[in-house]
Amino acid sequence: MFRENFVKNKLVSGKSVIGTWSIIPSAVVTDIICSTGLDFIIIDSEHGPINFETAQEMAIACESRNVSPIMRVSGVNESEILKSLDIGMHGIQIPNVRNSKDIEKIINYSKYPPQGNRGFSPFTRAGTYSLENSTNLTSAANENTLIGVNIEGMDAIENIDKILSFEELDIVFLGLFDISKALGIPGQVKDAKVLKYLHTLVGKILAAGKFPGTIATSTDDLKKFKEMGLKYILYLVDCEMISSSYLRVVKEFSKLN
Repeated sequence: MFRENFVKNKLVSGKSVIGTWSIIPSAVVTDIICSTGLDFIIIDSEHGPINFETAQEMAIACESRNVSPIMRVSGVNESEILKSLDIGMHGIQIPNVRNSKDIEKIINYSKYPPQGNRGFSPFTRAGTYSLENSTNLTSAANENTLIGVNIEGMDAIENIDKILSFEELDIVFLGLFDISKALGIPGQVKDAKVLKYLHTLVGKILAAGKFPGTIATSTDDLKKFKEMGLKYILYLVDCEMISSSYLRVVKEFSKLN
């Protein structure tokens, strides 16, 4: 990818960044969200019905607003990682990472030699569709592409030190909903047990020189998470933001009858 990676530059400069999840397959909705000044959007093809053609249109909408598009694929899937990066995503976020073998595969699929063995074609959006870029695309992409992984279960938490040992890894996202599920208290993301794991893991991630991330479900969380040292913060999901906004209006209207 030759374009500026907006969110990576901010993270490297020491800034915390704010983004949201997007599961609505619409470039128009993406453009509206990006007009607010968010730093990045995660285009979610794990839980959302977004195909790669629509994802590329969403990525174009993001970049037009200086917002970084990140793609969450379904898992450690070579084909999905390759397509995500070829259509111009600034990074990928891989769910359900469990161990160092998963990280090795992700790096191999995401980076060109000598770091990995990503499939190579300059005739993509990431390569600006041009043969002229074939000689320097690989080095530019290796430098610009963000790699993020989700820590969601006890096996990943137990293997966190080995996971953090990989230089190519940039973002370690702590999936509070999945961690709460693993602890037997699904959905209770503010429970003391979940927050204890969050504190411990954020410390380890920062010590390893990576950028820790998680999801905020309230504006109070934003302040708490920034004070905790989190750098890559997601605020809810596009469908929830739309639904809750209209629901609030409907409730207020119903009081007038």
